[in-house]
Amino acid sequence: MPATPPSTTPETLAVPAARRRFQLPAWADRLGAFGAFVCALHCLMVPVALALLPALGLGLVAWHGVEWAFTSLATVLAVVSLYLGYRGHRAYHAWLMVAPGLFLVWLALLYPPLHQSVLPHAAAMATGGVLIAVAHLVNLRLSYGHSH
Repeated sequence: MPATPPSTTPETLAVPAARRRFQLPAWADRLGAFGAFVCALHCLMVPVALALLPALGLGLVAWHGVEWAFTSLATVLAVVSLYLGYRGHRAYHAWLMVAPGLFLVWLALLYPPLHQSVLPHAAAMATGGVLIAVAHLVNLRLSYGHSH
């Protein structure tokens, strides 16, 4: 009687497949990078907008809400995406970029002297946004760029 191949024995069929860890799709890091770059552009344009808005008769009521929304969304998406990516690739390179980026954007948002000065605020937010975007790209490269 010929032996049954090991992959089709009843014992191996009864063993459940190994559970796969949850991992965000590649588009999540792409969205994070795009959002962070948009945030950085927004922050660079604030000084120009501050000069133009009075001439156009528009108020600045919505700017603070947009700033809080961008910063909160960037923080949640970056931390979740980088954490899930780290679980797969075990490289900390992206964390070395996202930590100072998040620090800068939150500092620029929460520290009143920096928040109230236009150019330093814009520079801190733009630099932080670029660091967050680069961290997403590094995480994307580490997660999907190559296989070991």
